[in-house]
This record gives sequence, structure tokens and C-alpha cells, in this order.
Amino acid sequence: MTCLSFEFYPPKTDQQRSQLDRTVERLKPHRPEYVSCTFGAGGSTLNYTSETVRHLHQHHGLDAAPHISCVGGSREELRDLLRLYRALGCRRLVALRGDLPSGMGQVGELRYASELVAFIREEHGDHFHIDVGAYPETHPQATDALVDLHHFKAKVDAGANAAITQYFFNADAYFRFVDDARALGVSAPIVPGIMPIANFTQLRRFSDACGAEIPRWVSQRMRAFGDDADAIREFASDLVAGLCRRLVDGGAPALHFYTLNLANPTLHVLRRLQ
Repeated sequence: MTCLSFEFYPPKTDQQRSQLDRTVERLKPHRPEYVSCTFGAGGSTLNYTSETVRHLHQHHGLDAAPHISCVGGSREELRDLLRLYRALGCRRLVALRGDLPSGMGQVGELRYASELVAFIREEHGDHFHIDVGAYPETHPQATDALVDLHHFKAKVDAGANAAITQYFFNADAYFRFVDDARALGVSAPIVPGIMPIANFTQLRRFSDACGAEIPRWVSQRMRAFGDDADAIREFASDLVAGLCRRLVDGGAPALHFYTLNLANPTLHVLRRLQ
């Protein structure tokens, strides 16, 4: 069975906490290798992230990996955060540059994810397994694909153990990215990020922001279904499951699901993979 991991975001209300607990209980039977918890821009959800990591670990018994960003933070603030996560029993981190929130004038003492990875290694040696981001369809702020690829290599060279990609729907983009990374000497595992489709309007908005390409034929098929929710769900689940099969058959080391704290979209895909 392919190794799985799930991403959650930190809930802020009691209703959202209950929703997350229900989702986790339904996904846990698939035995994820670990789960990750996102980090809000500019520290807006820092407390929620650490609380959620603690809850996932202590209440659900999961290996929870917090996202950590260098944007807007000083070295001392990052040092305190790393100590906190170590005290919580974390052995895994997802290290990202993060996005500068609107209105914030400074990026922090560390500018790039590669510098963050190096800082974590300087502070804690090999205590943490560090995952970093990768962009098969190129980071939206990169000047070109080759520059982006070299930025990715710099993160691995700084001490990252593995990478999780931005989601995509074109398997060829992933395989080409892996081939190009290997040609540069990167041997770290590159795990594809998978986005089950729950709400196509929301997906288009996410994709416009992060640079993930939705194939035209997929958009046209979705439009043809109109308001037929059942047909949309079946098509979306088949589409993503087919992508997962091709990735695994092509050598992807694992699958990382962006759940958006919902169980059903991910479960619909996983059931097709059994």
C-alpha cells in the first residue's frame, strides 16, 4: 500500500474543531504516515497551529508535522517556536517561506525557505525530518522554471529530507520536475500533493492564486454538469483517483492529500484506489 499523509488547517472555532475531529476519525483508518498542520500568514494562526498539533498528537495519536514559515519572524521567534514543537514531541516539520501578508513591511530575518532549513539544522541538528515545498508547474513568483528548480535544489542542499509538491492535475508535469531535479543531483523523495475536488469554484480560486493549472477539458466537463452534484462528485473522484494511480505506477514515493478539513472528497478518491 502506498504511504499516505493528510494536511489539515488549524480550526479557530468549536464548530471547526468538531469538524476536524470527525474528519480525522474517518481518515485515520487509512493509517497515514503523518499529518501536517498549516500555518497562517504573518503568525495569524500560530497559537491555533500549535494547539492543533498538540491535539492531533495527544488526542488522536498521530505524528503531526507543523508548517513553519520564516516570513515576518525573527531568529529568536523561530528559535522559540522550534523549542515549542520539540517539547510537543514533534519530529517532523514542513518548512516554507510563506507569503508576506498585506500591510506587513518586512519579510523577517530569514528570506527564503533554504535559509529556514539551514537555521533549523543549525539549531537542532538532525532531530527534525524536514519537508519543503516543490512546484512541478513552477512557483507563481519565479522568473522561470529553471530558476525555480535551482531554488528547490538549494532547499535540499540546506538539509531538507524530502519535498511535498503543490497540487497539480497534469502527471507529466510532476514526472518532468522529478527528472529535472534528479538531473541536478537531487535525490530526496518528491511526494506529489493531491487536491481532491470538493468545490470547483473554490478550486479555481485556489489555483489562480497558487499557479496550479486546471486542464481546459476538466473545466469544460465541470461546466457541462451544471448543477448535477452527484455527477460532479463522481467525475472529480474518478479524475483524481486516476491521477493518483498514474503517479504511483510511475514511481511516486507517497501521496499527500490536501483535505481542507473535509473527509468525503479524500475518502471518495481513496476508495477508488483500494
